[in-house]
Amino acid sequence: MESLEISAKTVEEAVELALRRLGASRDEVEVVVVKRGRPGFLGIGAEEAVVKVTRRRSEEATRAAVILAKEVLEKLLSLMRIPATIHVNEPSPSGAISLDITGPDLGILIGRRGNTLSCLQYLVYLMVSHQMKARVPVTIDVEGYRERRREALKSLAIRMAERVKNTGQSVTMEPMPASERRIIHLTLRDYPGVTTQSIGEGEDRKVTIVYKE
Repeated sequence: MESLEISAKTVEEAVELALRRLGASRDEVEVVVVKRGRPGFLGIGAEEAVVKVTRRRSEEATRAAVILAKEVLEKLLSLMRIPATIHVNEPSPSGAISLDITGPDLGILIGRRGNTLSCLQYLVYLMVSHQMKARVPVTIDVEGYRERRREALKSLAIRMAERVKNTGQSVTMEPMPASERRIIHLTLRDYPGVTTQSIGEGEDRKVTIVYKE
């Protein structure tokens, strides 16, 4: 599945540029606005808009990928001897697959900070993409864990941002995977009085919330 991340002066210009490069029409792609950008004042402080444009997979290919992903996950859970039920959610317009696991005592599938769940998801992604001979995004959740974690991170980000604003001192959060750091960055992207940046390397990479006058 073809995907491009493009920057330009405006969101519209970035989308048009991506469509030309993909040779696709607007209704054949899914557009995610990564950064809206801003014009700045007399060109000073201007930021380009960034969009991610993904060509949609055909319905037939999407159905085949969904069936394969469910079968792969069922096989892995069977090998792990974990009784569970797999629910298939509606695929996104781009064909991204979403599976939710339910059952008793599934904490072992989540792991510390969701690390086990992330590894399981990546394994399914690799196996499905290999069989489909194309990149197939797969999201796996356990009893709605990811949504609860997302809301908890957003609340934490706001609390830490308020602390930074009140004290004027930067706060560095615990190490997080890229997907969770992104939630912090997006939550505080337009939050008044603070800005965010990632520091560190590899598994120790973390987000610092910095006071901004």
